Amino acid sequence: MAYTSSLHLSKHLLLPKAHRGRHPSSRSPSFVPAARVNGAPHVNGKASKSPNGKVQINGGDGKKSGAVNGRGKKVPPGVLNGKTHHVNGGHDRIHLSVSTGPGGQDGTGLRVAYQGAPGAYSEFAAKTALPGCETVPCRAFADALAAVDRGVVDRAILPVESTMEGTALRNYDLLLRHDLVVAQEINLFVHYCLLAMPGVRAAEVRRVISHPMALAHCGRALERLGVDRQPVEDTAGAVEMLRSNMMLDTAAIASPRAADLYGLDVLAHGLQDESWNVTRFLLLSRPPSPVELPADADAKTSMVVAHRGGSMAVVLKVLSAFSSRGINMSKLEIINNEGAGGAGELRPPVMILDTGARGAPTLRSFPHVLYVDCEGAADDPLVRDAIKEIEKFAVFVRILGCYAADTNVYDLQ
Repeated sequence: MAYTSSLHLSKHLLLPKAHRGRHPSSRSPSFVPAARVNGAPHVNGKASKSPNGKVQINGGDGKKSGAVNGRGKKVPPGVLNGKTHHVNGGHDRIHLSVSTGPGGQDGTGLRVAYQGAPGAYSEFAAKTALPGCETVPCRAFADALAAVDRGVVDRAILPVESTMEGTALRNYDLLLRHDLVVAQEINLFVHYCLLAMPGVRAAEVRRVISHPMALAHCGRALERLGVDRQPVEDTAGAVEMLRSNMMLDTAAIASPRAADLYGLDVLAHGLQDESWNVTRFLLLSRPPSPVELPADADAKTSMVVAHRGGSMAVVLKVLSAFSSRGINMSKLEIINNEGAGGAGELRPPVMILDTGARGAPTLRSFPHVLYVDCEGAADDPLVRDAIKEIEKFAVFVRILGCYAADTNVYDLQ
């Protein structure tokens, strides 16, 4: 059984300008000035027919209530007529701001590996965190991490948790198998759009393709559309497939930036079932961390604590080690893989690379693992003392990284 703390994310967003036509995937996003969005009141409305016969997924009767696009211009709500409309609105007043990123580093000269095809959310997260970097697509997450190990790239970016799926992405397990450290974090608002070939209308769409998680996140909207669903490897791969095969009866779920990159039409914005859908990404590098934290930076330390028995007792001791020193924890996830799971299925132990082992680093297996994020740098006296206390009762402790905490949420719309 796994328990995951909720993400504590603020709503400061960055909105890149929309670029029509194709552009290289390594292009740095530009940003519009700060603006305020008054969310439309049509959140997950019922399907209906508009007077012109077009389908309205969410948004009621198409009267004056409207969403606001990236330029602050009102558009009609929720009608799929080949224009870019919002499917799910929101009531929050979201403050948009422009930032230079943690530490003011733009990543010029760095190569960052990501999983997926050009236009993937991971690529845009990397370009938002490090606008000057060169992005390198990889077939699988493991390939991206291996590229860092081999020195082919400087960083790899991994999605590790989301507000809709928790840590179902399970990329922490991959991280534990490599001698890599967390150098940076970034939170990206995942805004799903329905994309189609130019000129294709929503009424002509019979099938929608995308990553299985994207299809699941947009389940209610797809049900209202009445289309077949086909999972593929990733969202950008779906767009690439759509474009290369000239599929005129098929749409893809992907980001608005992918529409610009591949020259597709956006039939609907905000296809996700939940209006607040944020994914946290980690940028990884070879140790030691190449990012020097400013003296006044808000730091975060990530670690893994492994043990072999007495799970609840260890959890309480870990909590005590931090709370007794007034240290806040922003994440605590408990993995218990001892014994059988559901339907009698055996759950494999968690494999962790022991980078401090004598000789070559060695993979070790543990049935119980705690993922912990705490506020403060690893060399802070209080944090250091807490870690030393944990090391006295835990079988194994490994610091995954110390990096600048970035509570901003960045948007691609």
